[in-house]
Amino acid sequence: MTYPKLEQFVAPAKARSEVWRTVLGTLGIAVLYVGLLQIGLYALAMAFPGIAFMQIVTEMASGSTPRGMAALFLTFVPMVLGVGFVTRRLHTRPLRSLLGTDAATQFRRAVLPLLALAFLVFPIGLTDKQVAHSTGLGTVLAWLPLAMPLLLLQVGAEELVFRGYLLQQLGARSQNPLLWMVLPSALFGALHYSSADFGPNAIWLTIWATIFGCFAADLTARSGSLGPALALHFATNFSGMVLIGQYGNLDGLALYTLVIDVTDFSMLAPYLALDFVAMGVSWLLIRLVMRL
Repeated sequence: MTYPKLEQFVAPAKARSEVWRTVLGTLGIAVLYVGLLQIGLYALAMAFPGIAFMQIVTEMASGSTPRGMAALFLTFVPMVLGVGFVTRRLHTRPLRSLLGTDAATQFRRAVLPLLALAFLVFPIGLTDKQVAHSTGLGTVLAWLPLAMPLLLLQVGAEELVFRGYLLQQLGARSQNPLLWMVLPSALFGALHYSSADFGPNAIWLTIWATIFGCFAADLTARSGSLGPALALHFATNFSGMVLIGQYGNLDGLALYTLVIDVTDFSMLAPYLALDFVAMGVSWLLIRLVMRL
């Protein structure tokens, strides 16, 4: 399989793509992210001392309320600042060089059909007896003007790091997909491992996230921009956080939630399989719409 636009996408990274520089940059992004996040939490504790701070942190950790979800999305600001600082200082290029060519236009072209598909299949999901009403429509609509830009911030931060920085740095050294596609995707998947939420099934969510990362990387290499990957990520998270979420896990903005024991593989398996199918269909739809 060839990716004629991959060379164009990774070109900005070629001048400073040494292995030591990429490793140092990756570590720098992680350290800056954690450090800035701690500073942000400290500032929040100063602004809302005592019980008020603990309440916000609890809501943020579980994403159990609209305010908690908004606060959680804001924790990705340090990630953007971290990758921006490393890209500028260590690689002497601007943050926008991670986006590729015409990313905004490509995002719009890809995200609209994906959202249309999500709303089309949404009523089918409501026929499942395991799906229950969650957050009121009025509440969701009231929060959407703030939540949607923040959701884009969240997916944008992750795409800038994994399909932007890492894909470019590794792709500048080798055209082998195992390096620029699979390696960053495996790291992306590993960071989604959560035994606290999914118990022994956490590995399946890690595999799901890894494959998602490969699909997103494939779209990036085919299009020469982060636009389609951003669209795939945004539409996926919108479906799982606003339309039908998982009960008790990032469901503060969800109109409906799926109420199952996610630690029980026999209960989780059918929905996990559907998620894999949905991911593949979304990837194919983007390719068809954009002729990639």
